Amino acid sequence: MLADPKKDVAPVSTNLARLAFRSDGREEGFREIAEETAVALTYGGSTQAVMMATPADLEDFAAGFSLTERIVRSLSEIESLEIVSSKDGVDIQMWLAKPRLDALAARRRYLAGPTGCGLCGVDSLTEATRPLPTVENRVRLASGIVTQAMRELSSRQALQKRTGAVHAAAFWRNGDGIVALREDVGRHNALDKLVGALARGNESGADGVVLLTSRVSVEMVQKTAMLGTEIMVAVSAPTALAIRTAEAANITLVAVARADGFEVFTHPHRIVA
Repeated sequence: MLADPKKDVAPVSTNLARLAFRSDGREEGFREIAEETAVALTYGGSTQAVMMATPADLEDFAAGFSLTERIVRSLSEIESLEIVSSKDGVDIQMWLAKPRLDALAARRRYLAGPTGCGLCGVDSLTEATRPLPTVENRVRLASGIVTQAMRELSSRQALQKRTGAVHAAAFWRNGDGIVALREDVGRHNALDKLVGALARGNESGADGVVLLTSRVSVEMVQKTAMLGTEIMVAVSAPTALAIRTAEAANITLVAVARADGFEVFTHPHRIVA
């Protein structure tokens, strides 16, 4: 089991006034609202990405983003990490081993986007559809477990229960259930935080299942492939490119996972009765 995340650097939600209209009239009151903050990921003094994110689990976010975007090959290449808060947002300042910092400078890839925008600013079509590692073929999952795992995911979403405005990504392992879960206003951010949490806890991504509360776009498949996970399960539907990408990466893509069933789009041999 992974350790609990560290204390958040800023409030993740705020109680704000609202006027509710109901069938029996209107009511003044308050609602807990999710916060989103500009988070810059800076390497060697140069900003690589600015994402709108929930200001929680930022060490996990930095680690996961660095791995899934291939900025580093392992966390040992991040020599130092400091989180600096200001009135404008949060700057995660990282210093890399010199070979990786030089390689990053050569890439000339800059991202700046709205909430969880995973491909904004990519400077070539080749980079957007980059080749992925092919995952192993060892995991099998009983069909009944899919619904059980998604039910557990829903019950564990603490911030979503309070605000109704965030996504979650979780890692489920046979015999253990959910061993890590991260939430964020951006679905890509939630998955990056999950990847980072697993990496920082020296947990393998190859022996379990990624669970998502969002739709499945190609970036979500790419990040799952970088984690080495064979099965991903999502509440909503995938895009056609996500399906083709999962097929090529040997990932079993399960989507539209609801209480009454689910649909398998690629490599169904891993889902058994």
